[in-house]
Amino acid sequence: MVRIKKVQIPELPVKKPRRLYIWLPQKYFKSEQYYPVLYMFDGHNVFYDSHASYGKSWGMKEYLNRSRLPLIIAAIECNHEGERRMNEYAPWDYDDSELGSMEGQGKLTMDWITGPLKQYIDSTYRTLPDRDNTLIAGSSMGGLMSLYAVTAYNDVFSRAAALSPSFCFGGEHLHQLFSDTPLQEPTRIYMDTGTCEFDPDERGQIAELFESAAELTCSGADVAARVVPGACHCEAAWEKRIPLFMNYLLYEEACQ
Repeated sequence: MVRIKKVQIPELPVKKPRRLYIWLPQKYFKSEQYYPVLYMFDGHNVFYDSHASYGKSWGMKEYLNRSRLPLIIAAIECNHEGERRMNEYAPWDYDDSELGSMEGQGKLTMDWITGPLKQYIDSTYRTLPDRDNTLIAGSSMGGLMSLYAVTAYNDVFSRAAALSPSFCFGGEHLHQLFSDTPLQEPTRIYMDTGTCEFDPDERGQIAELFESAAELTCSGADVAARVVPGACHCEAAWEKRIPLFMNYLLYEEACQ
């Protein structure tokens, strides 16, 4: 089941309430079991088509009902005002030819997720709060943030999924972070990109994917990097990859 509540992020400039979606496993109220927690970006796009920005969600609710995974999900809605989502999901300041200069507030966002939000989830629900049982996932700018989170906050997260991460907003800061940050064991990362997300003559996204995967591997992570033929940059494409990244992150045999 999905519970929805309104929350604020005081650390960010815009204090407007946003939705927090919390998925509880079907057996949650029938046992005393404790569960791992997956934190997700763009929570409005995760469970319901009617809430999704473009009318199509990831379909995570249907997947979890089928798979019956013993997992709690905490998915936080982004800020929809103007380019605020870009600011909140950018770990560093950046200059864009169309958007201009923008302030990266990704650290403020992650400080809130790893601080007040995680404290709330762990104190309210039966969670396994250690890093081995704390995961994070997102797509596009949320994918970039997932990579940032699993490295810069590696003491909190042991596993991450970054679908179609927006490498262009990470730049050299991201590669320096990957190269300079020793990662604890275990650290497991799934990352991918679709071939229809970019011009066929511009293969920079694929090069960034595998360069990042190599850097993270050298820093101590187990990494699965995948190019998805024919996949576009949209929720319908990411939905199809849910079983892939969930199996990789959650099951030991996926790495054997």
